[in-house]
Amino acid sequence: MKYTDKPVKRIVVKVGTSSLVDSNAGLDAAKLAELARQLAIVKKQGKDVILVTSGAIRAGMERLGINERPRTIPEQQASAAIGQSALMQKYTELLSAYDVIPAQVLVTRDDFHNRLRYLNARNTLYTLLRFGCLPIVNENDTVATEEIRFGDNDTLSALVAACVDADLLLNLSDVDGLFDGDPRLDADCRLIEEVPQITPDIEALAGGTHGICGSGGMRTKIEAARIATNCGVRMVIANAARPNAIVDAAAGVNVGTRFLARKNELSHRKRWIAFGSRVKGSIIINEGARKMVAERGKSLLAAGIVGCEGCFQVGDLVAVLDENRRQIARGLTNYGAAEIALIRGKRSDQIEQILGYKDFDEVIHRDNLVLGV
Repeated sequence: MKYTDKPVKRIVVKVGTSSLVDSNAGLDAAKLAELARQLAIVKKQGKDVILVTSGAIRAGMERLGINERPRTIPEQQASAAIGQSALMQKYTELLSAYDVIPAQVLVTRDDFHNRLRYLNARNTLYTLLRFGCLPIVNENDTVATEEIRFGDNDTLSALVAACVDADLLLNLSDVDGLFDGDPRLDADCRLIEEVPQITPDIEALAGGTHGICGSGGMRTKIEAARIATNCGVRMVIANAARPNAIVDAAAGVNVGTRFLARKNELSHRKRWIAFGSRVKGSIIINEGARKMVAERGKSLLAAGIVGCEGCFQVGDLVAVLDENRRQIARGLTNYGAAEIALIRGKRSDQIEQILGYKDFDEVIHRDNLVLGV
């Protein structure tokens, strides 16, 4: 597998709530000021900069005098409604001191699931960058429900970085990077400075969520790295407290753990298929079909299908699984679950006789298939 290490011309910086609060779990004015200073420096260097920020719910909690993070969706939405404007006002004040124009962009998971809305969001971000603005992206917690939430800004930042063809995604947190153990429990564990490929061993190093403020953990950062690197964007996990972390990273310095980007990155359409949309079901195929799809790059035909799961319709995104239930691909299906149940194992020239019509020979065309995700 080939990798790319392009100079950084466009950077997406993700900052978690834990990197924005003080010891009392309130928003830290000094941390916000330092973040704005570094973003402004990189922007003045002629680079495109996008900030993906957490902290809206935390800011709302502070205004409401709530000490514990709200647990219900309505309470989180109320806190976000109060805190989002306060957070954006603070960013605007800080960045305006450096003559940088911030622009608020609020999104939900559905904005990436729907192809038209995805393209609209992408065009908006490109236009803001062309105008010289610094887009500040956050999940729209005010309207997002459990079904349409990202759940964490690690995933959101990776999708944004892929959407705008970023060269680097800098994921700032309260840890120095990925370690070969848990640094909270093992003082002798070592920082992994570079990850060429995300393997099961790398995934196994990710622990769970910790802290009272944030919603992500190392597991979501590894998933973000998988999305970013498959789309040709290298990612770095670094400690937000490291001096000049953003400035140094934009200059090409490895400030934590660097995940290398694949050189043969996915096209924008296949990025959306692989990571932007939601899987509605699965199709199980036999070994012969697996070889044709995974090794020879062929379309998926009904003859190789042994079963399907879920209630999906024509045009939905489905996972393609082998007979051991291992995912080998994702793709947009030309037939719904009810139709596949009737034509599975049959030749393409038998489809019309069975269904009474045949819109496609392929169940999933190779142009609508993404392997290895």
